[in-house]
Amino acid sequence: MDVTLSAAEHGLDVGLLLPSLGPSSRLVLGREAAFCVGPDVAPADAMERAVATARRALPLLLKGTPAALAASENVLSVVRELVDITARDRSSTDILGRITFDGAHVTVSVGEKRQPLPRPEVEPGLYLVNRIADEVGQYRGDENGYVVWAAVSGE
Repeated sequence: MDVTLSAAEHGLDVGLLLPSLGPSSRLVLGREAAFCVGPDVAPADAMERAVATARRALPLLLKGTPAALAASENVLSVVRELVDITARDRSSTDILGRITFDGAHVTVSVGEKRQPLPRPEVEPGLYLVNRIADEVGQYRGDENGYVVWAAVSGE
């Protein structure tokens, strides 16, 4: 598991390096965790491994957030579904995932899958993802597949 924390979270004093921000400006130091599931892992096992990694990382990512518990449960559900969808239609050798928190949303991205995201009628897990997430989308990945993502409210 790769968990990247900001300088402030590492206890480094970077105040002298940052310009003074006016009241209408806000600097958000991002937080991120990444996971990788290898090619020999079945979709059900890939889901559980990704969820286990996310479960360990989310307390660090959401530390100090009032709705951390509710957001964590929603993010775990989204991780489970996006990894399942990607694992059953994988385009790349490994499934790569990233979970980021920008202070307002937790964005889960998983790739790469061969085909674009289907409609929820074809992939019922997307009903849950669409209900939980504020936004769901996809983009072309580096290996010519699709990276799917969902942004879940962290507040």
